[in-house]
Amino acid sequence: MSIDFDKERFMHRHNGPDEKQESEMLSSIGASSIDELIDQTIPKGIRLQEQIDLDEPMSEYRFLEEFRKLADKNEIFESYIGMGYHDTLTPNVILRNVLENPGWYTAYTPYQAEIAQGRLEALINFQTMVSDLTGRELANASLLDEGTAAAEGMSMLYSMRRGAKRKNAHKFFVSELCHPQTIDVVEGRAEPLDIEVVVGDHNELDVTDEELFGILLQYPVTDGTVEDYSDLIAACEENNVQTVVAADLLSLTLLTPPGEMGADVVVGSTQRFGVPMGYGGPHAAYFATREKYKRKVPGRIIGVTQDEEENPVYRMALQTREQHIRREKATSNICTAQVLLAVIAGFYAVYHGPKGLRRIAERIHGLTKVMDKGLEKLGFEVANDLYFDTLKVRLENDDQKEKLRRKALDHKLNLRYFDEPAVGISFDEVKDLDHVEVLLSIFASVEDTDQTVNVESLSEKIEVDFPSSLTRTSDYLEHPVFNLYHSEHEMLRYLKKLENKDLSLVHSMISLGSCTMKLNATSEMIPLTWSEFGKLHPFAPENQAEGYHELFEKLEYQLAAITGFPAVSLQPNSGAQGEFSGLMAIRAYHKHRGESHRNVTIVPDSAHGTNPASAVMAGMEVVVTECDEHGSIDLDDLREKVEANKEDLAAIMITYPSTHGVFEEDIREICQVIHENGGLVYLDGANMNAQVGLTSPAEIGADVCHLNLHKTFCIPHGGGGPGMGPIAATKELAPFLPGNPVIKTGGEHAIKSISAAPWGSASILSISYAYIKMMGAEGLTRVSEIAILNANYLKERLKDHYPILYTGKNGRTAHEFIVDLRPFKQSANIESIDVAKRLMDYGFHAPTMSFPVPGTLMIEPTESESKEELDRFCEAMRSIREEIREIEEGQADPENNVLKHAPHTMRVAMAEEWDHPYSREKAIFPLDHLRFDKFWPAVSRVDDAYGDRNLMCNCVPLEAYSEGQQPAAIE
Repeated sequence: MSIDFDKERFMHRHNGPDEKQESEMLSSIGASSIDELIDQTIPKGIRLQEQIDLDEPMSEYRFLEEFRKLADKNEIFESYIGMGYHDTLTPNVILRNVLENPGWYTAYTPYQAEIAQGRLEALINFQTMVSDLTGRELANASLLDEGTAAAEGMSMLYSMRRGAKRKNAHKFFVSELCHPQTIDVVEGRAEPLDIEVVVGDHNELDVTDEELFGILLQYPVTDGTVEDYSDLIAACEENNVQTVVAADLLSLTLLTPPGEMGADVVVGSTQRFGVPMGYGGPHAAYFATREKYKRKVPGRIIGVTQDEEENPVYRMALQTREQHIRREKATSNICTAQVLLAVIAGFYAVYHGPKGLRRIAERIHGLTKVMDKGLEKLGFEVANDLYFDTLKVRLENDDQKEKLRRKALDHKLNLRYFDEPAVGISFDEVKDLDHVEVLLSIFASVEDTDQTVNVESLSEKIEVDFPSSLTRTSDYLEHPVFNLYHSEHEMLRYLKKLENKDLSLVHSMISLGSCTMKLNATSEMIPLTWSEFGKLHPFAPENQAEGYHELFEKLEYQLAAITGFPAVSLQPNSGAQGEFSGLMAIRAYHKHRGESHRNVTIVPDSAHGTNPASAVMAGMEVVVTECDEHGSIDLDDLREKVEANKEDLAAIMITYPSTHGVFEEDIREICQVIHENGGLVYLDGANMNAQVGLTSPAEIGADVCHLNLHKTFCIPHGGGGPGMGPIAATKELAPFLPGNPVIKTGGEHAIKSISAAPWGSASILSISYAYIKMMGAEGLTRVSEIAILNANYLKERLKDHYPILYTGKNGRTAHEFIVDLRPFKQSANIESIDVAKRLMDYGFHAPTMSFPVPGTLMIEPTESESKEELDRFCEAMRSIREEIREIEEGQADPENNVLKHAPHTMRVAMAEEWDHPYSREKAIFPLDHLRFDKFWPAVSRVDDAYGDRNLMCNCVPLEAYSEGQQPAAIE
């Protein structure tokens, strides 16, 4: 027998079914081959005729060898740049057990609270941390970055204008001392909403201006100065002007919190709470505000309610980010949040506690003061009298600034260089007195002085001595959770205890339609925590980031080849941001052509809720077009809507395959109708996992698309983020791709920044690059084929037990399909939520519930699941159907049955009393294999209505929970 000398291919590790399983599944669905299945599924007219132009696939081991060489091209200098990004130390116990742990990073957004209590507790810790430190009552469970959080604050205040302000106020003031990237993002978000942004000196602001509805301040300001805003905020309040303050969270352990000054909204980044800079992200932003604004807050809020056993439990409360409900009336398009990073930041606070955080802040402040005193001795003038961690040092002229720059670079140091003859120096927790000594020696050499500074001597008399009005006197982080786990052993056990409460991909398939929960391979994840990628400041000189820029160039090429478009922007740091980016590019395109009146975007009624929300954010008027009985866009209705709006038509937003899981036959005609009437086609890339290698957005006829890298391209969901949503576009739209005010990106007519960092969450781009590089063109095509095969196999096995809503003309589905549970409401009083909760007893997370059709489940198995796992899921679904039949036939009580009381916890199962007519065995071991491999839900069914009536969003005092229970949350 001949020997195969080829290395093992990653494709065979990524895809679940082997050749034998594939053959069995094809036989089950009545297809002779994969090719025949694809021919029956995807319209012939949009099929790619050639393979994607990509490099040959690499083995996992070879890829990591090559990627190490690329990483080595990044030069890591000591960073003193600041501007909202700081070096930090991720505690190793958190690094290994959270950031590098698939039990945390492969989990899904905690919609199903009973199997997500660990993440939910970690997030309520985050909220409590933010609320305590900012001095505001209510915080959400993270946003994308500081710039977009500030923009969300502006948008929220704009939506809440009342009285005379409701009609007349369209002006938002931004202090010129905010970070430049924040200003740019805010300006970009304001423009399509017709908000006038005025950037200027906040000390000269006329708060009596009737057109003014809100202001944005930085605390400390971008050059490091700490200002007391109490009088300004009070004056604003008197004149019905509301305030947003972007604050450094760590500084608030020492400084008076903005909330105590009266700020209405406090925003910022938690990056320096143990999250690497990563050349810009991902980092969890925070957003805190008044309790009375709770129903306007963007993003997710975690609260507490009770379960069926009346125990306090966590859940997502007040889901204002639920655009699937609010759609074009949503105040924000936020969907993905940086949950994994928020979890890390919250754990950082748990591990260090209030004393530890204050100690870190005092050290940083102390280093800054020593540097200040040393500079004074050397004859340099520091511009800021009051500061936390940043000094602005005035220089004699630009020549001296350039001399200092060269000296600093010789010592592998990055400072911030202002346009004027001045330099900024920001300290962080990684620095120590030795760093101060090196810096002072550089400044001394610039002055050509022989004077030396004794750093040790200067450090002996350093104290924290802010004026009383700026000195924090209030306590924070008093809850036990922030005071119990300061030894590594205790912290390790706490992390593991929370992890064990959550179901993730390490346990079983998560078959969420439209969310593509697939393998996040270890090889793809390994470079994520390499210091060559993690320790780089996003505004470091570009020649220090050659590895990153080579990564960007190669990934852009890969995504261009996959989509068929020539231009790519990697900046959008979520799918919803990608939508917004694409629409803003379309908006800019029409304006550039003198057709700024084009502001109508057509959205199918089946679309993801973020689509209409993003359109409204981009200043568009949303017109909804209907779908026909087959789940496809109704062409007659579309033509009618286009004809009625053809003079103002800007775009259509479509998802392909459709949100109903079907490759629409008329997709090219749809695009043609839009183009003939002056509009452009935006393609939502949520379902690209069924397209890659088989068709493409360009082949279909689209003009721009976004790509969910956290879906199709393997970035983990992380419990609700991080995500990335790059956009790819035609050459006509390329000039309008987003820019950045600090480092040039984008096209000739670039729109304003979409996210704060030039390349968004740059550090996680390595994951998608690795996936594409190891799969190659053949492998990526194979992924799409197997995803379609797995979905059709599940559909075939379930169709005799559940009605299937939509299929293509040959009876095939794309990579996902919808099972209709609405008939069971009539026959057995069983709803989709009952099936979702019962699946937990079988060890599965529910598919997407009630979207895009209420009362249904949308199932997407992905290519990573084997036939064995698919069969296990089918067995569970078929067993549940029999349990429903028992109710229909009167064998089971219509109210007291296994579905209505699911899920069943270990506590319930082992309790002395059992008041159900069904057996304990039926409740907890409905299938035999569960006796040997059981995932136990942490809590019983959650009472959402109780939680909405009794909103509780922060950790409770110790006496508020009974012995043996975990700290819950309370208002």
